[in-house]
Amino acid sequence: MRGWDELYPLPVPPSWVPGAAVGILSLHFIQKLLFPYFWADLRYLLKVLTYGARMEMYRLQGRVVTVLDKFVKLAEKQPHKPFLIYEGTVHTYRDVDRRSNRIAQVFLQHEALKKGDTVALLMGNEPDFIHVWFGLAKLGCVVAFLNFNVRFRSLLHCVSSCEPKILVVGADLLGTLEEILPKLQKDVSVWIMAKDSMFPNVHTLLDKIEAASEDPVPVNRCSANNLKSAVLYIFTSGTTGLPKAAVISHLQILKGAAGLWAFGATSEDIIYITLPLYHSAASLLGIGGCIQLGATCVLKKKFSASQFWSDCRRYNVTVIQYIGELCRYLCNQPVKEEEKNHKVRLAVGNGVRNDVWREFLDRFGAVKICEFYGATEGNICFMNHTGKIGSVGRTNFFYKLFFPFDLIKYDFQKDEPVRNKHGWCEKVKKGEAGLLISKVNAKNPFFGYAGSKRHTEKKLLCEVFKKGDLYFNTGDLMVQDHDNFLYFWDRIGDTFRWKGENVATTEVSDVIVMLDFIQEANVYGVSVPDHEGKAGMASLILKHNASLDLEQMYKQVVTYLPSYACPLFLRIQDKMEMTGTFKQQKFRLVDEGFNPSTITDPLYFLDNSKKAYVLLTKELHEMILSGKMKL
Repeated sequence: MRGWDELYPLPVPPSWVPGAAVGILSLHFIQKLLFPYFWADLRYLLKVLTYGARMEMYRLQGRVVTVLDKFVKLAEKQPHKPFLIYEGTVHTYRDVDRRSNRIAQVFLQHEALKKGDTVALLMGNEPDFIHVWFGLAKLGCVVAFLNFNVRFRSLLHCVSSCEPKILVVGADLLGTLEEILPKLQKDVSVWIMAKDSMFPNVHTLLDKIEAASEDPVPVNRCSANNLKSAVLYIFTSGTTGLPKAAVISHLQILKGAAGLWAFGATSEDIIYITLPLYHSAASLLGIGGCIQLGATCVLKKKFSASQFWSDCRRYNVTVIQYIGELCRYLCNQPVKEEEKNHKVRLAVGNGVRNDVWREFLDRFGAVKICEFYGATEGNICFMNHTGKIGSVGRTNFFYKLFFPFDLIKYDFQKDEPVRNKHGWCEKVKKGEAGLLISKVNAKNPFFGYAGSKRHTEKKLLCEVFKKGDLYFNTGDLMVQDHDNFLYFWDRIGDTFRWKGENVATTEVSDVIVMLDFIQEANVYGVSVPDHEGKAGMASLILKHNASLDLEQMYKQVVTYLPSYACPLFLRIQDKMEMTGTFKQQKFRLVDEGFNPSTITDPLYFLDNSKKAYVLLTKELHEMILSGKMKL
């Protein structure tokens, strides 16, 4: 009897097949060894190019499709899907669309707003922030998001710099309104989110919303003719001075809104937003990202570390937004058994330290940390799509082709980029810290700041590598390693970051020198162990024959500055040291920090529990270093 192999002989592969298989396996191992991130880079680059091609296709078809247009379409397509969940109340896509229509109708009837007029919005995190924003956008207005932490002079500056026709104020910020109302420009019409007003000549909005029609306003009011036209003003401290109103175009909103999608979020995700909506991270990436996906967002009035994971479980949150400080606060919470019992799979944000990143993953489970880098007004963005701990993103030849940038040498003493004998800037080597600059061109424009051509020009570097070139100065020092990962190193200029906010040292010193016993104030940031960013410290020179009034100092800073900008440490000196270019010397002061064991000058600490500045003793210094004293 013949065997099975004789009846059905196995096919013999051609002689080249084994060689080809070995070749493919070899290529695979070579790729893994020499180009380990090739496929991850390719997937990310294809996503970026796909999104860009879609926008270009719209342009060629003569269509300008904005994030607001996408929201209105979603309200028609999925009217009953939850768009916003706030304090347990669900607001569907249709609910938000109709209430924003009502607000648009109110302003259409009661105010002579023209397309392109500016309206300033001073509100905290609540659904009506979004309703007012969308309603005004439907009228074709530019909406200026005001930071509700900013007070008095700085807030008045913010309002005047964006030249609004109307100021809309939330019901919980009427105390702030009362402070600035006497000095507010008379041509600014003020509206409050209330039914009754205790202020003369201030209009109420809630009563009029209830009586308004839900019908959409004429389409020609909100239709955009150009993606590069301004639609928002978002304030940034930048590197110097008072806050500046960064011009945000439709194009920038579309790019920001694509962030969650680029990191892998889908329409089925539920996004938890605890960051303030006046920040671009919450408004563009968070709310805009939700619209881009057609997803649901859970909005929190204010971040709470103790309620964070219980909220995530309650609302089945799958995507969270963070800043570095937020992650640290969560890691500092007491360990609980159920803290890994959640559905969160993505955490999108920036500024988390390496040690906190690792602890976060150990404590809270398999959450993919999606770190990114991007300035509010900038024209460059990096995304860490591989999950490399500590990196803000990654670059390669193709990415630089579409988004050209460089890291250049920087002179810290002169506080300016290094230029060689020919007048050109010089690039740093891999592994060295350099100033991040990004090329300004038609595809990657810089829109500047409202109300100040000087501030806009100050952020640009001309004649960098050749005649006629133009670059945006991010003000950030970065390092690119040999695997092309990028790492944030530090900020330049008179600024530092604390509690997730940029603090302009000149703004703080201007407030301090208003005191009649202060001759001069030199403000800078100092490192505190186990804290992101730098804590504010002020070196002070007292006027001749004047004494330090700590009680008055405390009242001054808490009254006129946001809480994150109040100096935590004071240092009293006899004379102010200057640099060779007659600027205040900060480098030595920063290095010396706030250690009373090595500094002979009197030092004081802002003790929030006592609501006062107190003498910084060695014992108190130890408590701060050990974390026993809360900052």
